[in-house]
Amino acid sequence: MNRTNEAAKAASAKQVNHATRVKVRSIAFIGLFGALSTVLMLLRFPLPFLPPFLSFDLSGVMEIMGGYMFGPVAAFFIILVKILLQLMIQGSFSFGTGELQGLILSSAYVLPALIIYHWEKSKRSAIAGMVVSTLVVSGVAVITNLYLIIPFYVSLFGMTMEDIVTMCSGVNPAVHDVAGMVIMGILPFNLIKYGATSVVTFFVYKRLSKMIRGVINQ
Repeated sequence: MNRTNEAAKAASAKQVNHATRVKVRSIAFIGLFGALSTVLMLLRFPLPFLPPFLSFDLSGVMEIMGGYMFGPVAAFFIILVKILLQLMIQGSFSFGTGELQGLILSSAYVLPALIIYHWEKSKRSAIAGMVVSTLVVSGVAVITNLYLIIPFYVSLFGMTMEDIVTMCSGVNPAVHDVAGMVIMGILPFNLIKYGATSVVTFFVYKRLSKMIRGVINQ
């Protein structure tokens, strides 16, 4: 009887130790995903014919993959790590406004996809989630640029909205007003950016997630 109890206690302790190791490794990977997201964001660049104040990057790949693997809370922490590391490395060029927009847009992209995917975990729901997220974040980006980012820079540098439109028309002569800047600039930029992020995630996620889960569950 004593041997049975001792064996049960040993098995229970082993399970607790394994669960602790899994939790610690998961936290480590969440931090790593945040760091990789920062690196990808630092490699940003503008796209031809689109507003020069918008920069393309694939940092969202690590955020949404981390969310798929570890859940929405983990995705939010990955976003926070990315923003905090960027502040430590580069500081803020917008008195925190750009970082606030980054938090809003990353959340608007990641959360709808994760909600849809965790409702029904399948390849089809993952694709549907990323399509919905791309559309949602593109719409949110229009709002944040028109009512947060652009007004802030207009006020900070003593510019006007017409100056911003002129800046955009310099790379795309078809842009003549705010509506044109939205339709031919801000909206297509974000559809391209987050559409590309979704495509990369779709092709990379399965193989990478299997490898990471194998490491975590060892």
